Amino acid sequence: MHKNVLITGAARRIGAACARVLHDAGCNLILHYHSSAELAEQLHAELNAKRENSAVLFQADLQDMQALQNLAKFAVDSWQGLDVLVNNAAQFNPGVVGTVSESNWDSLIGSNLKAPFFLSQALASFLAKRHGCIINIADIYAEKGLPGYPVYSISKAGLLAMTHCLAKDLAPDVRVNAIAPGAILWPEHTVTEAEKNQILQRVALQRCGQADDVAKAVRFLIADADYITGHTLTIDGGRTLYI
Repeated sequence: MHKNVLITGAARRIGAACARVLHDAGCNLILHYHSSAELAEQLHAELNAKRENSAVLFQADLQDMQALQNLAKFAVDSWQGLDVLVNNAAQFNPGVVGTVSESNWDSLIGSNLKAPFFLSQALASFLAKRHGCIINIADIYAEKGLPGYPVYSISKAGLLAMTHCLAKDLAPDVRVNAIAPGAILWPEHTVTEAEKNQILQRVALQRCGQADDVAKAVRFLIADADYITGHTLTIDGGRTLYI
């Protein structure tokens, strides 16, 4: 699968897993990162050691519209065209209703919804030339909301709506789909063993998923889903059965 792929938030966790899985499949990668410079540079070196000149690196704050446009141009110019955009970069911050500030709102909506939309818009015509695709990394809580994370949940719900809108507006030349991860990796803040067990009791497969589970779904939507658009693929081990 020889595709040119831009992954936002590629330095760590799901983004890095997507990079490794797609690179192993033969893709050239544009690795975007914001602040995780050391991890991004390590991944960049790792991939190019496996296959020379197969990955490039670009730092940008995607809430800066000029930086976003610069990333779009860099992505297209890196290998004279782009096939895939994976909108993965996101913030995951709590904010109980009654305590949410305007800056909290702007930051989460800007990172999780505004940036994916404007990056998709900037790249849509280039993806259309190559009959490419966009994959948005959403969340199972986009539909029903995660308690204590209202703005995060709202931003991800917007990302699903964006998936549907772009799937219509960019058809038939660009496919647009979303992936909704559920119990994939543990949050980076402290989660007690009791809390982990409580979560796993509500997962049909009784285990936490791995970033590679999402990465393999991304690979499927790129390589083997030519007749799928406007769809959200849930990767949660059956967690939504119990929500």
